[in-house]
This record gives sequence, C-alpha cells and structure tokens, in this order.
Amino acid sequence: MALRHPQLAELRELRKTLAEMREIKLTVGRDGRNRTLLSPFSSKTGRNQPSTTKFIFGLPAWARSLIKPEPGTALAYLDFSSQEIAIAACLSGDDTLWQAYASGDPYIQFAIDAGLAPVGATKKSHKAERDACKVIMLGVQYGMSAYGMGQKASLHVLEAEDLLQRHKDVYHTFWKWAERNVNAGLAGIELHTVFGWKIRAGKGRDVKENTFLNWPMQANGAEMLRLACIALEEEGIRICAPVHDAILIEAPLNAIEDHVRHATSLMQKASEWVLGLGRQCRVDAEIVRCPDRYIDGRGTDMWSFIQSRLG
Repeated sequence: MALRHPQLAELRELRKTLAEMREIKLTVGRDGRNRTLLSPFSSKTGRNQPSTTKFIFGLPAWARSLIKPEPGTALAYLDFSSQEIAIAACLSGDDTLWQAYASGDPYIQFAIDAGLAPVGATKKSHKAERDACKVIMLGVQYGMSAYGMGQKASLHVLEAEDLLQRHKDVYHTFWKWAERNVNAGLAGIELHTVFGWKIRAGKGRDVKENTFLNWPMQANGAEMLRLACIALEEEGIRICAPVHDAILIEAPLNAIEDHVRHATSLMQKASEWVLGLGRQCRVDAEIVRCPDRYIDGRGTDMWSFIQSRLG
C-alpha cells in the first residue's frame, strides 16, 4: 500500500523496523567488532547464510550506519555491479544481453532495446521507463510473476505482462538457456556451476521450478565472491566481511585508495574466471573515511530520524 500511497511509507518503515528489532542479537566484542558465523555453503546456491539477527548487514538498512571506521582507518564497500545480469548474459551466450550490461546501465538499455525509449536515453531523461525495466530485469532472475512485477513497479498487470514479453523477445537466447536449465533440473538432471558446485532434484527434496531458473546466477555469483575473497586474502588486503555480492575491506587512511584499486582489479579478475571470454564484471566502490559512518541510501531517512529523537 505504501507504493500506492507514499504518505504511508514512513509508517511502513517504522512497523518493519519494530518487527525486525525484536530479535537483534548482534555479537559485538570488546574491540567493537561484530562477529558471527557466515554459514558458507549452507544454501543450495553455495551462498553464505549468516544470521539476519547477528550479522550487521542482515539488519534493516538504517542500522548499517552503526558501522564506522576506527581512528586512522577507512572502509571500502566493493560490490559487483549487476552481477547476476552479467552471469546470465555470459553463461547463456546472449550477446544482446551482454551488450546491455556492457553499456553501463542494463536497465535503460533494455528500455531502448524494447522500444520503450529512444537511442541515447538516460537515467535522467527516462527515469520511469528505466525503473519499470529494472523491476522486470531483476524479477526475471527470480521467476517473479507479471502480477508481482506489476505490484513492485506500480504497473497494471497487463503492462507488466507486456514488458515481460518484450524481455523474452529481446533476450530470447537467454530465455532458451534458462528454460533448458529448468527442464533439465525438473527432470532430475544435475546442474553445475563453472567450478563444480552442483544441484540435483531427487527424492525427498522440495525443489521448485524457480529454483532452477535462478540457481545458475546465484551459484556462479557465490563462486565469483569466494574467488575474489581468496584473491584479496592472498594479496594481504584486509577483509572485514563478504556481503552477498560485495566485500567490505579495511585499510589505513593513507592507503585506502591504493587498496581499493588493487582490490577492484582482483575482483574483476575473479569475475573473468567465472564469466569467461575475457569478460569482467564492473566493480563499484564506496569509501568511508574516519570519522564518517557507513551509509546505506535506503536507510538514510530512518537513521536521521532516530538520531534526531536521540538528540
């Protein structure tokens, strides 16, 4: 309802926050650092599954502003940009989808490819079209229905169905590959990642169609992150935490930019090992220098509101 009636957004955020705050169990040591089990390899995809109540990045977005570099140090949040789209494009062999990724903004490029925006359109000039296309491109990865996409993008279900069909028409090579994976998975044929992580439907396993649609992107994304962590560790870059498709690193203030450049290069190389064909994922970097705090844009308003009430 908050999507339809913006005046409800703050109430929704408050209710959501109160619900999530009931079970906070952050494990923080005397040194002020949060430590918890990352539970690697515990999911079907091989992604980490840390506790949402014990891991700072599992809490509501505003709570991440509790993260702050120690004196004399800086943090950098390095994340693979649109990782799942890059993986889908390369492993499916869909060159049109890869060109959309390589453009730097796959969402506006989809709008152009689908005839919703003219060549040369930008995030600024066609924001509404881009926002709708972003929901479709991300929703496709999870097998979201046209109804669900419409709800998320504030579109009529018929508009969402039209956009979904346009995605299938434009990126038809990807869809053929995705459908083959689903059919093979449901038939009990083993699927595997580039480096050998496997999934197979079998007796006693509750596996849905959408599992096999999304699994290749998530599982290969998990491998990409593991390879990146290994590379950074071997090069002596201090890792604070892996976060789904990102890595939080720490370095002295006077060395943070060099560490970010080196870490970015290593992460791009790790992505190439998964994507193949000499292709790499872009890596975005956000540096937080002491005494500043980490800020997640989605939680800025709530953090400011709480701080104002605390005086």
